[in-house]
Amino acid sequence: MSEVNGRKHVYHAEATVLKGHLRLPVAQEIKPQAFAQLPERGGYITQRLADYRLESVISFRSAYSQVSGNRSTKQGQGWSTLTTCVIEGLNVLDVVTADRVVGQTITEHPVEGYVPSISFLGTRFENLRIGGHPVKLDLDLDLFGSKPAGDAPYTKDAGFVSRVSSQYERIHQHKDLPDEIHERYNRLPASFEKSGSNQEKVECSLVNNAEGTYPGRTFGHVIKVPDFGTITLARLTLEHEDFKEETGAPKRTTVHLTMLDFKLGCVIDGIAPVGTGSTNGGTQP
Repeated sequence: MSEVNGRKHVYHAEATVLKGHLRLPVAQEIKPQAFAQLPERGGYITQRLADYRLESVISFRSAYSQVSGNRSTKQGQGWSTLTTCVIEGLNVLDVVTADRVVGQTITEHPVEGYVPSISFLGTRFENLRIGGHPVKLDLDLDLFGSKPAGDAPYTKDAGFVSRVSSQYERIHQHKDLPDEIHERYNRLPASFEKSGSNQEKVECSLVNNAEGTYPGRTFGHVIKVPDFGTITLARLTLEHEDFKEETGAPKRTTVHLTMLDFKLGCVIDGIAPVGTGSTNGGTQP
Protein backbone atom coordinates (compact mmCIF):
# COMPACT_ATOMS: atom_id res chain seq x y z
CA MET A 1 0.00 0.00 0.00
CA SER A 2 1.42 3.38 -1.04
CA GLU A 3 0.29 6.83 0.14
CA VAL A 4 0.51 10.18 -1.69
CA ASN A 5 -1.22 13.42 -0.65
CA GLY A 6 -3.41 11.52 1.82
CA ARG A 7 -4.52 8.96 -0.78
CA LYS A 8 -3.61 5.29 -0.48
CA HIS A 9 -3.10 2.95 -3.43
CA VAL A 10 -3.51 -0.80 -3.16
CA TYR A 11 -1.71 -2.66 -5.94
CA HIS A 12 -3.11 -5.67 -7.77
CA ALA A 13 -1.52 -7.52 -10.67
CA GLU A 14 -1.07 -11.16 -11.61
CA ALA A 15 0.35 -13.07 -14.56
CA THR A 16 0.21 -16.72 -15.64
CA VAL A 17 2.07 -18.30 -18.54
CA LEU A 18 -0.34 -21.23 -18.93
CA LYS A 19 -3.39 -22.74 -17.22
CA GLY A 20 -6.60 -24.58 -18.14
CA HIS A 21 -7.73 -28.18 -18.37
CA LEU A 22 -8.02 -31.11 -20.74
CA ARG A 23 -11.10 -33.32 -21.11
CA LEU A 24 -9.82 -35.73 -23.76
CA PRO A 25 -8.02 -38.05 -24.18
CA VAL A 26 -7.64 -37.85 -20.39
CA ALA A 27 -9.16 -35.48 -17.85
CA GLN A 28 -6.30 -33.37 -16.55
CA GLU A 29 -6.05 -29.97 -14.89
CA ILE A 30 -3.35 -27.65 -16.20
CA LYS A 31 -2.22 -25.95 -13.03
CA PRO A 32 -1.10 -22.30 -13.35
CA GLN A 33 2.48 -22.23 -14.64
CA ALA A 34 4.92 -19.47 -13.68
CA PHE A 35 2.20 -17.70 -11.70
CA ALA A 36 3.22 -14.31 -10.29
CA GLN A 37 1.02 -12.18 -8.00
CA LEU A 38 1.86 -8.71 -6.75
CA PRO A 39 1.45 -7.94 -3.03
CA GLU A 40 -0.91 -5.08 -2.13
CA ARG A 41 2.09 -3.00 -1.07
CA GLY A 42 3.67 -3.28 -4.53
CA GLY A 43 7.22 -4.40 -5.27
CA TYR A 44 8.46 -6.89 -7.86
CA ILE A 45 7.77 -10.60 -8.40
CA THR A 46 8.97 -12.84 -11.24
CA GLN A 47 8.59 -16.55 -12.02
CA ARG A 48 10.52 -18.53 -14.64
CA LEU A 49 10.04 -21.93 -16.25
CA ALA A 50 12.12 -23.92 -18.75
CA ASP A 51 11.52 -26.92 -21.02
CA TYR A 52 7.83 -27.35 -20.22
CA ARG A 53 5.89 -30.19 -21.85
CA LEU A 54 2.32 -31.33 -21.27
CA GLU A 55 2.18 -34.74 -22.93
CA SER A 56 2.31 -34.12 -26.69
CA VAL A 57 -0.19 -31.24 -26.47
CA ILE A 58 1.63 -28.09 -25.36
CA SER A 59 5.31 -27.35 -24.94
CA PHE A 60 7.60 -24.34 -24.78
CA ARG A 61 11.34 -23.86 -24.46
CA SER A 62 11.19 -21.17 -21.77
CA ALA A 63 8.80 -18.68 -20.23
CA TYR A 64 8.56 -16.10 -17.51
CA SER A 65 6.03 -13.84 -15.87
CA GLN A 66 6.63 -10.66 -13.92
CA VAL A 67 4.55 -8.13 -12.01
CA SER A 68 5.67 -4.89 -10.42
CA GLY A 69 4.09 -1.91 -8.71
CA ASN A 70 5.66 1.32 -7.49
CA ARG A 71 5.18 5.05 -7.12
CA SER A 72 5.75 6.64 -10.53
CA THR A 73 8.91 8.69 -10.98
CA LYS A 74 7.09 10.98 -13.44
CA GLN A 75 6.24 14.40 -12.05
CA GLY A 76 2.57 14.67 -11.11
CA GLN A 77 1.95 10.94 -11.64
CA GLY A 78 0.70 8.50 -9.03
CA TRP A 79 1.26 4.74 -9.18
CA SER A 80 2.60 2.46 -11.93
CA THR A 81 1.86 -1.24 -12.39
CA LEU A 82 3.47 -3.64 -14.88
CA THR A 83 2.23 -7.11 -15.86
CA THR A 84 4.23 -9.25 -18.30
CA CYS A 85 4.08 -12.78 -19.74
CA VAL A 86 6.71 -14.08 -22.17
CA ILE A 87 6.69 -17.51 -23.86
CA GLU A 88 9.49 -18.70 -26.16
CA GLY A 89 9.44 -21.71 -28.48
CA LEU A 90 5.71 -22.37 -28.15
CA ASN A 91 4.27 -25.50 -29.78
CA VAL A 92 0.63 -26.63 -29.56
CA LEU A 93 -0.03 -30.01 -31.17
CA ASP A 94 2.51 -29.17 -33.91
CA VAL A 95 -0.26 -26.98 -35.37
CA VAL A 96 0.35 -23.60 -33.71
CA THR A 97 3.93 -22.48 -33.17
CA ALA A 98 5.60 -19.18 -32.24
CA ASP A 99 9.19 -18.16 -31.62
CA ARG A 100 8.16 -15.65 -28.96
CA VAL A 101 4.91 -14.29 -27.52
CA VAL A 102 4.91 -11.22 -25.26
CA GLY A 103 1.87 -9.89 -23.43
CA GLN A 104 2.44 -6.72 -21.43
CA THR A 105 0.12 -4.24 -19.71
CA ILE A 106 1.29 -1.01 -18.07
CA THR A 107 -1.12 1.11 -16.03
CA GLU A 108 -0.59 4.54 -14.48
CA HIS A 109 -3.07 5.46 -11.74
CA PRO A 110 -3.39 9.22 -11.15
CA VAL A 111 -2.80 11.12 -7.92
CA GLU A 112 -6.23 12.74 -8.44
CA GLY A 113 -9.07 10.62 -9.75
CA TYR A 114 -9.30 6.89 -10.39
CA VAL A 115 -9.17 5.95 -14.09
CA PRO A 116 -5.67 4.84 -15.15
CA SER A 117 -3.85 5.35 -18.43
CA ILE A 118 -3.27 1.97 -20.08
CA SER A 119 -0.43 0.90 -22.39
CA PHE A 120 0.41 -2.40 -24.09
CA LEU A 121 3.91 -1.36 -25.17
CA GLY A 122 6.07 -4.40 -25.96
CA THR A 123 3.16 -6.76 -26.65
CA ARG A 124 3.78 -8.83 -29.78
CA PHE A 125 3.80 -12.17 -31.59
CA GLU A 126 7.07 -13.24 -33.25
CA ASN A 127 6.81 -15.75 -36.11
CA LEU A 128 3.34 -17.00 -35.23
CA ARG A 129 2.42 -19.89 -37.53
CA ILE A 130 -0.53 -22.21 -38.04
CA GLY A 131 0.15 -25.46 -39.87
CA GLY A 132 3.56 -24.10 -40.79
CA HIS A 133 2.06 -21.02 -42.51
CA PRO A 134 2.84 -17.52 -41.17
CA VAL A 135 0.03 -15.49 -39.62
CA LYS A 136 0.02 -11.82 -40.57
CA LEU A 137 -1.54 -9.69 -37.84
CA ASP A 138 -3.02 -6.20 -37.78
CA LEU A 139 -1.98 -5.42 -34.20
CA ASP A 140 -3.34 -2.23 -32.60
CA LEU A 141 -1.49 -1.49 -29.36
CA ASP A 142 -3.18 1.93 -29.20
CA LEU A 143 -6.69 0.47 -29.03
CA PHE A 144 -7.43 2.23 -25.73
CA GLY A 145 -5.91 5.54 -26.80
CA SER A 146 -5.20 8.29 -24.29
CA LYS A 147 -6.72 8.33 -20.83
CA PRO A 148 -10.28 9.74 -21.11
CA ALA A 149 -10.71 13.34 -19.99
CA GLY A 150 -12.48 14.16 -16.74
CA ASP A 151 -11.83 10.74 -15.16
CA ALA A 152 -14.50 9.26 -17.47
CA PRO A 153 -14.60 5.50 -18.09
CA TYR A 154 -13.12 4.17 -21.33
CA THR A 155 -16.56 2.84 -22.27
CA LYS A 156 -17.73 6.46 -22.60
CA ASP A 157 -14.71 7.62 -24.62
CA ALA A 158 -15.69 8.24 -28.26
CA GLY A 159 -12.34 7.08 -29.67
CA PHE A 160 -12.26 3.80 -27.76
CA VAL A 161 -15.92 3.07 -28.52
CA SER A 162 -15.35 3.77 -32.23
CA ARG A 163 -12.32 1.48 -32.46
CA VAL A 164 -14.02 -1.40 -30.66
CA SER A 165 -17.22 -0.90 -32.66
CA SER A 166 -15.19 -1.16 -35.87
CA GLN A 167 -13.73 -4.43 -34.60
CA TYR A 168 -17.19 -5.85 -33.96
CA GLU A 169 -18.47 -4.67 -37.34
CA ARG A 170 -15.57 -6.33 -39.17
CA ILE A 171 -16.31 -9.61 -37.39
CA HIS A 172 -19.99 -9.45 -38.37
CA GLN A 173 -19.16 -8.82 -42.02
CA HIS A 174 -18.02 -12.45 -42.36
CA LYS A 175 -20.49 -14.86 -43.90
CA ASP A 176 -21.59 -17.92 -41.96
CA LEU A 177 -20.40 -16.42 -38.68
CA PRO A 178 -20.44 -19.20 -36.03
CA ASP A 179 -23.10 -18.74 -33.35
CA GLU A 180 -20.56 -18.72 -30.52
CA ILE A 181 -18.67 -15.80 -32.09
CA HIS A 182 -21.86 -13.92 -32.94
CA GLU A 183 -23.07 -14.15 -29.34
CA ARG A 184 -19.70 -13.09 -27.99
CA TYR A 185 -19.46 -9.94 -30.11
CA ASN A 186 -23.06 -8.90 -30.66
CA ARG A 187 -23.22 -5.93 -28.31
CA LEU A 188 -21.45 -2.75 -29.28
CA PRO A 189 -19.86 -0.74 -26.44
CA ALA A 190 -21.87 2.33 -27.48
CA SER A 191 -24.93 0.57 -26.07
CA PHE A 192 -23.34 -0.37 -22.75
CA GLU A 193 -25.11 0.56 -19.56
CA LYS A 194 -24.11 -0.18 -16.00
CA SER A 195 -25.62 -3.39 -14.69
CA GLY A 196 -27.33 -3.84 -11.36
CA SER A 197 -23.92 -4.71 -9.92
CA ASN A 198 -22.66 -1.21 -10.82
CA GLN A 199 -20.32 -2.66 -13.44
CA GLU A 200 -19.48 -2.22 -17.13
CA LYS A 201 -17.63 -4.85 -19.15
CA VAL A 202 -16.44 -5.08 -22.76
CA GLU A 203 -14.45 -7.74 -24.59
CA CYS A 204 -12.23 -6.83 -27.55
CA SER A 205 -8.74 -7.57 -28.87
CA LEU A 206 -5.40 -5.96 -29.66
CA VAL A 207 -5.63 -7.81 -33.00
CA ASN A 208 -7.96 -6.22 -35.53
CA ASN A 209 -7.48 -8.96 -38.10
CA ALA A 210 -5.38 -12.01 -38.95
CA GLU A 211 -4.69 -13.33 -42.42
CA GLY A 212 -2.55 -15.87 -44.24
CA THR A 213 -2.67 -19.14 -46.17
CA TYR A 214 -2.98 -21.23 -43.02
CA PRO A 215 -5.83 -23.76 -42.75
CA GLY A 216 -9.15 -22.64 -41.30
CA ARG A 217 -11.31 -19.51 -41.27
CA THR A 218 -10.60 -16.16 -39.68
CA PHE A 219 -13.16 -13.88 -38.03
CA GLY A 220 -11.19 -10.78 -37.04
CA HIS A 221 -9.00 -11.99 -34.17
CA VAL A 222 -10.67 -15.43 -33.88
CA ILE A 223 -9.40 -18.33 -35.99
CA LYS A 224 -11.20 -21.66 -36.35
CA VAL A 225 -8.92 -24.47 -37.54
CA PRO A 226 -10.53 -27.76 -38.66
CA ASP A 227 -9.62 -30.81 -36.53
CA PHE A 228 -7.92 -28.51 -34.02
CA GLY A 229 -10.23 -25.94 -32.47
CA THR A 230 -10.56 -22.19 -31.96
CA ILE A 231 -7.77 -19.68 -31.32
CA THR A 232 -8.59 -16.24 -29.93
CA LEU A 233 -5.71 -13.80 -30.32
CA ALA A 234 -4.77 -11.06 -27.82
CA ARG A 235 -8.17 -11.21 -26.12
CA LEU A 236 -8.84 -8.18 -23.92
CA THR A 237 -11.49 -7.68 -21.29
CA LEU A 238 -12.02 -4.24 -19.75
CA GLU A 239 -14.14 -3.86 -16.60
CA HIS A 240 -15.24 -0.73 -14.77
CA GLU A 241 -16.73 -1.11 -11.28
CA ASP A 242 -17.83 0.86 -8.24
CA PHE A 243 -18.97 4.08 -9.94
CA LYS A 244 -19.10 7.30 -7.94
CA GLU A 245 -22.66 8.64 -7.99
CA GLU A 246 -21.67 12.31 -8.10
CA THR A 247 -19.17 12.04 -11.00
CA GLY A 248 -19.81 8.71 -12.74
CA ALA A 249 -16.11 7.85 -12.44
CA PRO A 250 -15.33 4.15 -11.87
CA LYS A 251 -13.20 3.63 -8.78
CA ARG A 252 -11.86 0.34 -10.12
CA THR A 253 -10.71 -0.47 -13.65
CA THR A 254 -9.60 -4.02 -14.48
CA VAL A 255 -7.70 -5.05 -17.61
CA HIS A 256 -7.35 -8.73 -18.58
CA LEU A 257 -5.11 -9.71 -21.51
CA THR A 258 -4.73 -13.27 -22.84
CA MET A 259 -2.36 -13.61 -25.78
CA LEU A 260 -3.54 -17.00 -27.08
CA ASP A 261 -6.79 -18.49 -25.86
CA PHE A 262 -7.07 -22.07 -27.12
CA LYS A 263 -10.34 -23.96 -27.18
CA LEU A 264 -9.29 -27.38 -28.45
CA GLY A 265 -11.95 -29.53 -30.06
CA CYS A 266 -10.51 -32.60 -31.74
CA VAL A 267 -8.85 -35.79 -30.47
CA ILE A 268 -7.48 -33.41 -27.82
CA ASP A 269 -10.32 -31.54 -26.12
CA GLY A 270 -9.96 -28.76 -23.56
CA ILE A 271 -9.12 -25.11 -22.92
CA ALA A 272 -5.67 -23.59 -22.52
CA PRO A 273 -5.18 -19.81 -22.15
CA VAL A 274 -1.53 -18.90 -22.81
CA GLY A 275 0.05 -15.66 -21.58
CA THR A 276 -2.61 -14.21 -19.26
CA GLY A 277 -2.24 -11.09 -17.17
CA SER A 278 -4.57 -8.82 -15.24
CA THR A 279 -4.28 -5.59 -13.27
CA ASN A 280 -6.75 -3.42 -11.33
CA GLY A 281 -5.12 -1.56 -8.47
CA GLY A 282 -7.38 0.82 -6.53
CA THR A 283 -6.98 4.16 -4.74
CA GLN A 284 -8.76 5.50 -1.66
CA PRO A 285 -10.42 7.79 -0.89
